[in-house]
Amino acid sequence: MYTIGIEEEFFVYDAKTRRALRRADSKFLAAIKKKLGERVSTEMLQSQIEVMTAPCETMNEARVQLTELRRGLGEAAKDRKLGIAAMGTFPLAFWTEQQATRKERYGALMDDLQMIGARNMLCGMHVHVAIPDPDVRIDLMMRLTPYLPLLLALSTSSPFWQGQLTGLSGYRLAAYDEMPRTGLPELFRTNADYDDYVSALVGARIIPDASYIWWAIRPSLKHPTLELRVADSCTRIEDALAIAALFRCLVRALDRNRGINAGFDRVGRAITAENKWHAQRSGIAANFIDPFSRVPIDIRQWLDQVLALCDADIDALACRGEIGHLAEIIGGGTSADRQIGIFNAARTTGRRRLTAIHDVIDWAGAATLAVQPAS
Repeated sequence: MYTIGIEEEFFVYDAKTRRALRRADSKFLAAIKKKLGERVSTEMLQSQIEVMTAPCETMNEARVQLTELRRGLGEAAKDRKLGIAAMGTFPLAFWTEQQATRKERYGALMDDLQMIGARNMLCGMHVHVAIPDPDVRIDLMMRLTPYLPLLLALSTSSPFWQGQLTGLSGYRLAAYDEMPRTGLPELFRTNADYDDYVSALVGARIIPDASYIWWAIRPSLKHPTLELRVADSCTRIEDALAIAALFRCLVRALDRNRGINAGFDRVGRAITAENKWHAQRSGIAANFIDPFSRVPIDIRQWLDQVLALCDADIDALACRGEIGHLAEIIGGGTSADRQIGIFNAARTTGRRRLTAIHDVIDWAGAATLAVQPAS
């Protein structure tokens, strides 16, 4: 129970120009396939790459695998004079230049989504936690929904869009939520309700199957897991592991106590939608509303509440080290905070906007590959 798998999406860019690739480099793809096998795959646009761990019993297993995957990508990229960056959006990716990957699924998606599909220059981190019972998965999805803005705020890494600062810490979901069947999940309480919804869409030939439902948290179609999808791709591996560990602990805590958040309702969901916007807008500096008590709460207070709730689960899953890093994120800032700081510091000294963006990309590329040896 509660085994974990992590999927990370990365941008591939030209190391000299710092622009996202328009078309995939065939020799780079061949090299990473040879090195990493089925643990790496292309994404909808040719400037994106995804890696995935096998199911892990411990967070240290996940650390070992993510370290190997990031290093493998980095080595292959360097050989081709490319860079790899884990960011929710890439500062020098321009949607009019992007080419879709040639796969049947992606071709059908691009035909359906049209311009919205072409604008999908977005990378996220997806975390799977094993929950074998489908009814439990749906119940947990509903009761975990209030925490999605917290997990998003901690992961924000997408302040840029098409060469411009957006004013948001997490612009990725502002763009992603243009697509259908995204955002917060509906308030389904049983698997039968969820299956009715999926069957209606499949029967109407709107979607082929449930993998075309892209909520911020969803039951996986391929695996007996609950899948977190709200997080931006985390530039720093320690951030990724900390957020994945927090989600895993929350799943276990709410599964052990089925009464937690059982009263989550439409008012709570509406407040959570507002919290999600504030997480996108301001990241860890956001002001939130407790969806149950309806009182204001900041991220330090909220995280303290959640960690108290999960205290036994943190020990049971042996991830206190990863969880401890969350305080460092709050104290030192997210990737988005770092990107904005680098850009503004460069501009303050009189450097050109493009040069300042190059500084941001250079930091992100280095930080993506700055992995520590696993113990």
